Amino acid sequence: MQPVPVAALPPQPTDIRDGSTAGAWLVLGSALVWSAGGILVRLADVESPWNTIFWRAGTASLFLLAFMLVRDGRSGTLALFRGMGWAGIGVGVCFATASTLFIVALNHTTVANVLLMQAGVPLLAALLSWVLFREKLRISTWIAIAAVIAGVAVMVSDSLTGKVSPVGDGLALVIALAFAAATVITRRFSHIRMTPAVCTGSLFSLAIAGIMSVLTVGGVAVGWQSAPYIALLGISMGLGMALFTQGARLIPSAFAALLGTAETILGPVWVWLFLGETPSFRTVAGGSMVLAALAGYLAWQLLGHHRIRRLPPPVN
Repeated sequence: MQPVPVAALPPQPTDIRDGSTAGAWLVLGSALVWSAGGILVRLADVESPWNTIFWRAGTASLFLLAFMLVRDGRSGTLALFRGMGWAGIGVGVCFATASTLFIVALNHTTVANVLLMQAGVPLLAALLSWVLFREKLRISTWIAIAAVIAGVAVMVSDSLTGKVSPVGDGLALVIALAFAAATVITRRFSHIRMTPAVCTGSLFSLAIAGIMSVLTVGGVAVGWQSAPYIALLGISMGLGMALFTQGARLIPSAFAALLGTAETILGPVWVWLFLGETPSFRTVAGGSMVLAALAGYLAWQLLGHHRIRRLPPPVN
């Protein structure tokens, strides 16, 4: 399938006022829904993470498929799957990697460590764009990237003391890189709707987890006490992605990333309030550095857009 010419694509918003209030609420809703993931995994309390991944991915796949069928109809849904191309498959692989490792990482490290590392995804995406496509980065972006790296270093220093597993922190970093790669692909192919790609990624995750469940524990069965939490986990993942893919198209990407930090902030809070999983001092300190770098960078970007919009027209 030939890519759509740039001139044929709809103009992207460059200021918050160009976006939609509905889009902002949709993206914020996705972050709120996703923030429940950590506590639902803890409440499910399934011995094998692969069983959790299997049922979570299966529920999410069904939800996303139903969402597309209701929104686009059967023929429209088939057209979306056929039109996503290799870019959609790439996003699906990245999403499958991130969603699968999310559950595995939570079995080795804290919810706070996993979620706070994800706060650096927008900056990691900018760095990947520079490495792969030589997209120019401003000095403010480089400063923010350095601050994020420093914050992550502080967070993972607990691994060196044995307080948390280095495996868990390593997986959390891979999750952030996978999301960043998916972001870069989505930006390069912005004319492709990625809902079918996300559904495909859930199916990839379902297949991998099914095989691993059989090999490690002999099956995919879970206790009836865990089933409701796992079902909610899958629905929250699918609903969050449906909300995000709808809302992110209506508002500037910088504003969407800023709203997305609600997941990073709220996820550890829910686990701390309801389950008593208190993040360590180094996790809080490093996470604060990451959040401050991200918030400062995004605020600077948004302020820059505002200043550009306020400049008077050139005099001929």
